[in-house]
Amino acid sequence: MKNGLFLLFISIILTSCNSMAQNTEHKFTVVKTDDEWRKILTPEQFKVTRRKSTELACSGAYWKNHEKGIYKCVCCKLPLFDSQTKFDSGTGWPSFYKAIHKDAILEVADNSFGMERTEILCSRCGAHLGHVFEDGPRPTGLRYCLNSLALDFEKDTGKKEQ
Repeated sequence: MKNGLFLLFISIILTSCNSMAQNTEHKFTVVKTDDEWRKILTPEQFKVTRRKSTELACSGAYWKNHEKGIYKCVCCKLPLFDSQTKFDSGTGWPSFYKAIHKDAILEVADNSFGMERTEILCSRCGAHLGHVFEDGPRPTGLRYCLNSLALDFEKDTGKKEQ
């Protein structure tokens, strides 16, 4: 029994380290120190985006938002998701079936807490956004499950820039 628990513990550590190593392969173009991030983010935003925390279900500002617009990274303002791809997943978090552009987000294996998931990060600054699952609607079958605290929403005013 002790050997089994020890092996499980070692396995979790190794998979977590492997997940962290994958993050270092991508070169983020917006890089700041923790102190710099703390100056521009609320404590809750910092905890979610820089420390990979998760807000409570049904607590975020955008999970019931039905306005048209663009969801951007709260840290670097990179456009990530369009409201046209948002859907009610019944999870209590804002959910989308497609990113604005495939290069807007970075997918990373997340084997923390003994689960196999795919974490999504902002490709510009590395902010933790949430996770992607393969139980979404057509046409992609994906569910990008995000933290409202990781997002800024820019409402579509209907005005076109000239």
